[in-house]
Amino acid sequence: MRAAAFAEPGGPEVLKVMELPVPQAGPGQVRVRVRAAGVQPFDTAVRAGWLPPYLGEVPFPRIPGNEFAGVVDRVGPGVTGLAEGDEVLGFSRLFGYAEYIVVDATDVAPKPPGVPWEVAGGLTAGVQTAELALDGLGVKAGETLLVHGAAGAVGTAATQIAVARGARVIGTAREANHDHLRALGAEPVTYGEGLADRVRALAPGGVDAALDGAGGHALEVSLELVADRARIVTLVEHGRAAELGVQTVRGERTAERLGRYAARYAEGRFAWPVRRAYPLAEAADAHREIETGHGHGKIVLTL
Repeated sequence: MRAAAFAEPGGPEVLKVMELPVPQAGPGQVRVRVRAAGVQPFDTAVRAGWLPPYLGEVPFPRIPGNEFAGVVDRVGPGVTGLAEGDEVLGFSRLFGYAEYIVVDATDVAPKPPGVPWEVAGGLTAGVQTAELALDGLGVKAGETLLVHGAAGAVGTAATQIAVARGARVIGTAREANHDHLRALGAEPVTYGEGLADRVRALAPGGVDAALDGAGGHALEVSLELVADRARIVTLVEHGRAAELGVQTVRGERTAERLGRYAARYAEGRFAWPVRRAYPLAEAADAHREIETGHGHGKIVLTL
């Protein structure tokens, strides 16, 4: 099979299309012929040489990617409720940038007919992280939530989820993305010097909780504005979280959650813009774009 993989860590240029063995589905697993795979900062960190501790040692060549959509083409022993030909979307630890991926059958959800492949392939990371973060923050109706990096994938999902729960959302983003945030129901503010004062002007009664998707100055502003540090979640500053007394995202991804948001998208109740779809052969360019940190909407690979 074709896969976008790397034989040694490095910049985007190490990511190349390779011919690699097709994986086989074992007991409790399915093999999926991938149609689209999401691209996210997690993947660029893996490409640069980082591996989360729970993965252990992963041999080279390594295939990044932990979100995908495609068609089931093999069903392993003991799997019920799934059949060859089923259209699904799902999540993994790695290996998404490939024509075929093998995952546990419990890690995929049915893809509704109204969801394009590009949307389905890049849905899981944003919605799973956002809902887990908001659950950890205990965001509820009538509260004010500050979202940093609100135009990104997690921010786009978190804004919609919080608004649906009845919260008021103030979202930080570049001015070019402010219309996008307004369309999601957020009140946008611009990054940079004076950010805390701009937020105070919008919310003189204070901010109840903050979701930090930017780190650095954004996290400092959150510490300044949110009285209870346990109601700050950072997606970026994992190394500082414990010493600062703020949270990181906790909890497990589930197929139920993924399927729920796919259904909402199909019903027109959840927006998930795709910024750009790259063919697998241009995976390095997809990494270059995501590493700029600019723009809104999901970047995906298509196969």
